[in-house]
Order: sequence, then C-alpha cells, then structure tokens
Amino acid sequence: MDGADPDVVMGGDDGPSNHTSTPNGVASVVAGDPKSGNPTPSDEEEEEDYEEYDEEVDIVDQTRRRGLLPTACCYDDRMKLHVNADFGATPHHPEDPRRIEEIFKAFKRAGLVYTGPEANVAQVLRDTPTKYMWRIGAREATKAEILTTHTPDHYRWVEDLSRMDYATLRETSKQYDQGRASLYVGSLTFTASLLSCGGAIDTCKHVVEGNVKNAFAVIRPPGHHAEYDQPLGFCFFNNVPVAVKICQQEYPADCRKVLILDWDVHHGNGIQNIFYDDPNVLYISLHVYQNGIFYPGKPDNQDIPDGGLEHCGTGPGLGKNINIGWHDQGMGDGEYMAAFQKIIMPIAKEFNPDLVVISAGFDAAAGDELGGCFVTPTCYAHMTHMLMSLADGKVAVCLEGGYNLQAISTSAVAVARTLMGEPPPKMDIPMLNKDAARVLAKVQSYQAPYWECMRPGIIPVPEIQDLNATRLHDHVRLGQRQDLSQRHQMIPLFIQRDHLFKSYENQVLVTPDIQSARQLLVIIHDPPEFLAQPDVIDRHIELHNAWIVDSVSQYINWAVNEDIAVMDVNIPSKVVRDEDMDPYNPKIADKELLAELQELLNYLWDNYIQLYEDANDIILMGVGRSYNGVKQLLTSRDCKSRIAGVASFVEGMLRPVKSDVDNELSTWYKDHSQIYVSHDHPCWDSEDTVRRVSKRRFGTVIRSETSGVNKMMQTHAAQVQRWMYEDGEVTRYGAGESWRPFPRGERGGGGDRSPRRARSPLRDRDRDRDRDRDNRDNRDRDRDRDRDRDRDRDRDRDRDRERERDRDRARTPPLTSDSYVQRQRSAPAERHMAEAGQNPKPCEAAIAET
Repeated sequence: MDGADPDVVMGGDDGPSNHTSTPNGVASVVAGDPKSGNPTPSDEEEEEDYEEYDEEVDIVDQTRRRGLLPTACCYDDRMKLHVNADFGATPHHPEDPRRIEEIFKAFKRAGLVYTGPEANVAQVLRDTPTKYMWRIGAREATKAEILTTHTPDHYRWVEDLSRMDYATLRETSKQYDQGRASLYVGSLTFTASLLSCGGAIDTCKHVVEGNVKNAFAVIRPPGHHAEYDQPLGFCFFNNVPVAVKICQQEYPADCRKVLILDWDVHHGNGIQNIFYDDPNVLYISLHVYQNGIFYPGKPDNQDIPDGGLEHCGTGPGLGKNINIGWHDQGMGDGEYMAAFQKIIMPIAKEFNPDLVVISAGFDAAAGDELGGCFVTPTCYAHMTHMLMSLADGKVAVCLEGGYNLQAISTSAVAVARTLMGEPPPKMDIPMLNKDAARVLAKVQSYQAPYWECMRPGIIPVPEIQDLNATRLHDHVRLGQRQDLSQRHQMIPLFIQRDHLFKSYENQVLVTPDIQSARQLLVIIHDPPEFLAQPDVIDRHIELHNAWIVDSVSQYINWAVNEDIAVMDVNIPSKVVRDEDMDPYNPKIADKELLAELQELLNYLWDNYIQLYEDANDIILMGVGRSYNGVKQLLTSRDCKSRIAGVASFVEGMLRPVKSDVDNELSTWYKDHSQIYVSHDHPCWDSEDTVRRVSKRRFGTVIRSETSGVNKMMQTHAAQVQRWMYEDGEVTRYGAGESWRPFPRGERGGGGDRSPRRARSPLRDRDRDRDRDRDNRDNRDRDRDRDRDRDRDRDRDRDRDRERERDRDRARTPPLTSDSYVQRQRSAPAERHMAEAGQNPKPCEAAIAET
C-alpha cells in the first residue's frame, strides 16, 4: 500500500459485492446477513472460546462491548448501470449516474472509508475501530420485499424494462421523460432499482440490529416520488418505505415507531401517500411548495393530497404527516434551522421514534440550480446532529435527489462526518425570512390539534367561535370611533359599495365641518400597534398586560385645534370573515393591498373629497404600509392642483410616484412631500440606494433618527406640523441636520451638503392665494383704467368728426330752386352724351356756364 493512490486502490473495490466475499476486508465482518443473529455479549456475560478463535470477530465483539460502534456506508458501482437508453456524448439528464460515484470519491478523499490492503484490516479495526465507515454490500431486493409497498403491476412494469429492446426503451424514455412522470429508462434500470432498494433495506436493518451505530446508503435511483402503484420523478421503487416496512415486520419490538425526515427540496409525495394513514410512521417533509406549482405539483386526482401544509394524515395516521412547504425557492440555513428548532425536533421528541430514516436529497444545497435554495454543508451537519439525539442515535441516511455534483459531494461529506461523531462546525445562522416564518406559524397551527408541543400560543378557532368570540381588531376600531366621536364629534363616512362597505365599515371617519372646511387633512394609516406581555408559563394574555399604540390620534387632535378638517382612513391589515378558521392570518399581500387602496381612495375622491369645493388646501398623510394609498390616488386622479402637500412615515418598501400621463407629477411630488423613512431601512445601506431614493419620484426622503412608524410619528410630530402650517424649518435629508447618507464614521459616509429649507404647504398656499388676489385686483384696476381711456378717446373722436362736418357745411353754398330745376333739365342730355362716349360737364360747371 505504500505510495499507492488511495483512489486507485479503492477503484477496484467498488464493484459487485455479496455477503460471502470481502471486497475491502470489512464487509464480511460487519455487513454480513443481518439475520445471522450474532450476539452482542454484555460485560456480565463474557464468553471465551479458546478452541475456535477468530481474531476479527473478537475485535468486533470488543468494539461492541466498549460501545464504539462504527458508522457504515452502503455503495455499489452497479447502481450506475441505470442510464438513459437514448444516450448521447454528454449526459442530458440531471439524475446523472455520476452522482453516487462523486459522493463516494469525496468520502475517500476525506479519509472516511478505508482504502488500504485487506491484510491490514484486523490491525485497523483493533487500533481505530471508528476511524472509517464500514462497508455494507448492496444486494438486490426480493420481489416479496418490494411487494410490501408496491403493487404487482408496478413491479411487473419495472421488471419488463429489462426485456425491452433498445428501440422500445428509447421510445419509452421519450414518452415518460416529460410532464409529471419525468422518467428515463434503460435495459439495466430494473437491476439498479433492485440494488438501490436492497441497499436501503440492509442499511436500515444493520442500524436496527445494532451492528453499526448509524449508516449512510449512497444509492440510486432515488425513491421518494415513486407511488405505490406507479414510478414517478426519477424514481422506480420507493426505497425508504420498503426498508421501513421490512424493519417493522422483522423487528417489531425494536422498530415499531419510525421517523422519516425528508429534506429533499421536492415533496416526497410517494412516502406521504404510502404512510398517510399509518400511526406508527411520522413523515416530515421540508420542501419548496410554491402553492402547488413546484414539482411534483398537484396530482391529477384531486382526492390525493399534495405537499400543502394542511395535509396532516387521515384515519389513525391523522397528525403523522407534516408538510413544511416553503412559499418559494431561495430558502437557506436560517429557514431550515428554524424549521428544525420550532417544528421538527419538538414533534420528533414527542413522537419518540425507535428509528430515524433521513430521505437525504441534497438538491436544496447551495449551488444546485434545480432546487434554487442555499442550504450549506454546515447546516446539513447541524440538522443531522439534532436527529442523532433521537432513537438512541439509530439514524439511517438514504440518498434521494441532488443534481450538482460538487454540492451533493460536500453536503454528503458533512453529513457523514457528523454521523461518525465529529461535532458540527460553528455556524452563523442568517436572519429568518418573514414569509418563511409565517409558513412555520401556519404549520404549527395545523399540527396543534395533534401534538402537545405545538399547542402553546395556538387558539382553537372553531371552539372559541362557539363561545360567541369576536376578533379584537373590530373592538379596537369601535373604541377608536367612540373616542373620536366624543372628543371631536367625528362620524363614519358611508361607502355605498358592497365590497368596500363590508371591508371598511367604520374605517373612514370625518369631522362634522368637512363640507365647509378650507383645509383638510386626509390620514391613510395602518391599524394601531398591539403589544402584549404573555404569561411566561402558559402564554396567556391578560388585558391589563396589553397596550394599544396609536400615534395617529395626536395629529388628529392637532388638526382639529387648528380648525383643519380631518378624514381618518384606517386600512385593516386583513379583512377576516367569520368562516375563516385559521388562528393565524397573515397580513394582506402587497399586490392585493395596492388594489384595495386604489379602489377605496378613488371612491373617496370621486364621491366626497373633490365635491368639497371649499377644500383647496388638502394634506395627504400616509402611515406604514397604507402610505401606498397616496401613490394610488396621485397616479389615478388628476388631483395635485388641490393638494398642498404629502407627509408619510415609512418603514417598509418605498414606492415611486410617477405617471405616464402627467410628466410633471414626480417633480411636483418632490417639491410638495416629506417622506420620513426608518433609520434602519435598507435604503440607507449603500450610497447607490441613497442616490436612488433621492430621485424625484420618491419625494423628499428624510432619514429619521428612530425606527418604527409610531416612534417616527412621535419624534417628528412638531416638525411635520410646522412644515404643514408654519415656517417649515425641516431640512431635506434629516431633522435639523445637513444631508449625509451615513453618520460620520459609518460605511459610505459622504460630505455635508447645504440644507434645503422644506416648503410649508399651507403657509405657501396662503401666501400664493394672497399674491393671486393682489394680482387680480391690479389687473382689474388696469382694465378699468384702460376702459376709461378708451371711452375718452372715443368721445374725443366723435367730437372731432362733428367739428369736421360743420366746416364742410360752411364751405358749400346753399342750393336754390332755380339751380335745382336747371340741373334736372340737363340730366338727360348728360346721360345721352355719356352713352355717345362724350364727357358730360360736371353739374357745377354746367350751372356756372348757365
């Protein structure tokens, strides 16, 4: 062995093996027939047989006595024989035969399996019995074993693949390698499937018998998608259910309750449906669900459950099926560790299994393009370590999916190291995704009726509804209405639309002077914040330990004292119907919220606000997520001519205000808004994002000194009120400070810039109105002066014309009767001369001659 390459030495040992041969000098010792019944003598029952002494058996017995049982590994090269009959120069399918080979090579490179000469096996076992994983030889599962789980027709279909010619196999692959079936077949698919299933069976049996403390079965094809009556999703026989049923049958005393943990990124529909009504098998699946879109999706038969959270088992198996279906891809260490700590481990400890089987698909690993998640090898090690605390450490790992060769190799090595006793590496757990946290909360609510550990904090909604219970948010709004009615005589505004009325009854309150008010404050806000301190023992909440934080009321009080009319628009986080039985309902989605805000604000503007003719000074205030209503109104209605300004308090997503119709809207919004953003908002994390939010379409963005909507409203109340009505001493990017994207000394700090005095919309509107009134009066005076000047000019012109006519009359002699008669006589002669072409003499000349 000296100087030999371990991979080269081991390369010849990966071929077929059976229980009588010794491919690496270890399989015959540890991985013999599990039914051999070799006893494990205790310290009190030591037996010494000097007549037939076997050194290797003695070493194994000593190892067992010391409790130093090894970790085992099942691998066989023949499982790579399952290939696509329609093969080409390069592999075209993610279920690549090299998957198991790369994992086993990684085990050898990490020194986890023995690659030396067989002559040194006894010495290695004596000196370091747990240094290497001991080999378990794979065998073909029998038909009887497979029929414990699958139907005879299913078995016959897979068996017939070995009898098909290549043309038929290629046609079968073409037919099944699409849609939900997603299979490819080859002439040796049946053999490889039997080996994969047999390897899983013997791996679990050795763990149950106690020959090894735990084991890792590096097997393919995978199995967890295969249904009891049909192959599906790269899978032919469902390896883990077959192995579990065999162990339950052959070891009823030692293997009655089994936990199957499936962390493959795809839902193990086959395992779920096989054990859906089994009370002795707890199946937990961590997978991407995407509302049933992600593979394997929803079955054609709607009566068959999918991977949805609500499917908890049926009959005696009710509560023994747990689906943790993520809302989307992109989940990582934070989400998986939270699922283990909040759901999986509490339920698993309460279940108290005799055996733990991991359906270990590594397609959720970082780097696997098909899974699209980011689970690290360190996270896989921690999850394995937690599961090893169950069932006296009897853990069997069976490979399922995983299609990035590098990702599955490093992840499998991390799991194997943990199985062998190495502590998991230190891990910094990332922040938990908010939507993933809601998924875990819903899983807890679905499982609460069946598990004691899931019940704290979960309310049985159907039971309390029978006690005439009502939700608290209705009482809170009713209390607000009564309080505002007593203090300011505010009344609810009627909304004459069925959908809006049901959702927003008592949610829009107005002061009684709103129809005649000149100035109007419209506040669009989230519900008040509810805080409570539950009992540390039973999580019970007493009313005297609960608070309502409502910072909107101080702005209403201020506005009423300043003779400003108020419209208070409360946007519920979720409109819950009586038929909703979920104890936890997440907030309304952003897309749905924007649609409701647009419908509500447009209705209020069309039917109320724009009809208040005297209200030409309108201030819009947006609070929390509901501040999106400001954008919806500005972009849906041409209303900015009547709006004096916009003030908002934001801790969520910033929304741009721009219009394809009104090109000046963004500029107007920049000049007439004050947008206070939480101090820890992500938009302040880099100079690029700071530059982005400083653009016109986001308004005048101000970084608050505090975080949280209520704190910001409290801190900046005086500044906002002064900006609205008095002298506007607020600077552009901070309350009383020059613009800096970061405080001094922090990342991305920039130099100071001169502050820009913010505009006070009400003060500016009063000043503009006075200026317009003066200009109008000046124009009227100028018009009257011009009219008087024109009137005098017309009178002078008429007088001049009359004087000119008098002069003309004075120059012309009066016409006598004789001259008139003579003119009449000469008229025919003049006409005759004109017809003859002669010029008649003028009348005056004729008279002179006469």
